[in-house]
Amino acid sequence: MTATVERREVATKRPPVDKTLHFVVTSGALTSLVVLGAIAGFLLFRGFEIFHDMGFGFITGSTWEGTGAEGEPTKYGIAPMLVGSLVLSLVAVVVAVPLSVGTALYIEFYAPRALRRIFVSVLDLAAAIPSVVYGLWGLFVLRPLALGWAASLNRYLGWFPLFSVKGTFFDGSPFIGGLVLAVMISPIITSISREVFSQTPPELVDGARALGGERWAAIRHVVLPFGRSGVIGGAMLGLGRALGETVAIYLVVSIVFKINLQILFTGSGNIASMIALKFGEASPYEVKALLASGFVLFVVTLLVNFAASYIVGRSKRKVSA
Repeated sequence: MTATVERREVATKRPPVDKTLHFVVTSGALTSLVVLGAIAGFLLFRGFEIFHDMGFGFITGSTWEGTGAEGEPTKYGIAPMLVGSLVLSLVAVVVAVPLSVGTALYIEFYAPRALRRIFVSVLDLAAAIPSVVYGLWGLFVLRPLALGWAASLNRYLGWFPLFSVKGTFFDGSPFIGGLVLAVMISPIITSISREVFSQTPPELVDGARALGGERWAAIRHVVLPFGRSGVIGGAMLGLGRALGETVAIYLVVSIVFKINLQILFTGSGNIASMIALKFGEASPYEVKALLASGFVLFVVTLLVNFAASYIVGRSKRKVSA
């Protein structure tokens, strides 16, 4: 006869410290979601009348006429500011990503160890500088230099429609605003890229060097593919900050309510700067339009974050494969 063995259940009892930490972390995550949902709900609730009255034309329209003579509401449209937000942010990302990746590689693989600590501290400090400081610096320091760069681009690359401008009106252009945003988001992208590059397995880098490759060959074939997802994530994070920047764009860019795809031509703006410009003197109905604009910006930023998560996840799967 064979004896039957009873199956024992293995149960792990978590200590009180783990339970407390789990509760705190879960509460923090849920609180963040609740606050985010409350912000979106408030903006949608206050701006719902605008979406009901204007429909999809609120996003595609190009006029912002305020209120009529008798107090009757007129049409509102945020297409120029929405396009301006995208143009300014794309200029910033195109300029910032190569500089940030190069800086991160230098700090991690070329800079002496003593200087590396200083550079990392400076990056952390630069990421915490208020945007108004960047705006004032861009207004008084960067703008005079950028005017000459814009003139050179127009002179030598004017055959390309993006840099073609009739006249010499470069002041307050998306190019200058994009440069200021690039300086603002570069510390964020550089810090994330450097952190990801530092996680590259040393045996892979040493193996590439042992096969006769130079340092740059190891970086090109090992470090950059390994850190691609981190660079993309940092770029998307910088893009999200650039989309919502207010003070720096308000100080540097000439806010003009007109779609401008010529990055060297004066006049542009983004949704955040438009809200700051018009909120103080807005009528009650126009305030609803501004809050509806804020909701559109919220949705665009949320979509950028979702796209960043998808791209980063896909890049990680390719690297692991």
